[in-house]
Amino acid sequence: MNPKYERQLKKGVLEILVLKLLSQKKMYGYQLIIEMKQLSHEMFTLREGTLYPILYRLEDDGLVVSQWSEPQGKEISRKYYLITDAGQEALAELRILWSEFSKTVTDIMGE
Repeated sequence: MNPKYERQLKKGVLEILVLKLLSQKKMYGYQLIIEMKQLSHEMFTLREGTLYPILYRLEDDGLVVSQWSEPQGKEISRKYYLITDAGQEALAELRILWSEFSKTVTDIMGE
């Protein structure tokens, strides 16, 4: 597959997937990267330079909030992201939109 087209297809769903993961539990950035990679069977291997702008946009839109953890012992403080009520509502709407979108694309593709 042409990497350019693959990147474009993936780019459109990353916000939805990040919101979905955060709807399950609060996570820090690297944890999101690992979860996404594992759950997608390595289809979505994000770099920090891709993930953090997404998180910042979601935070600016009020869909997620961030909070620093208190370090325990030798553990470092981490910035955790949590989905907001508005984020939960947006996720529900995006799931419906994604369902309609993917069905329409499948119909057009004839499969």
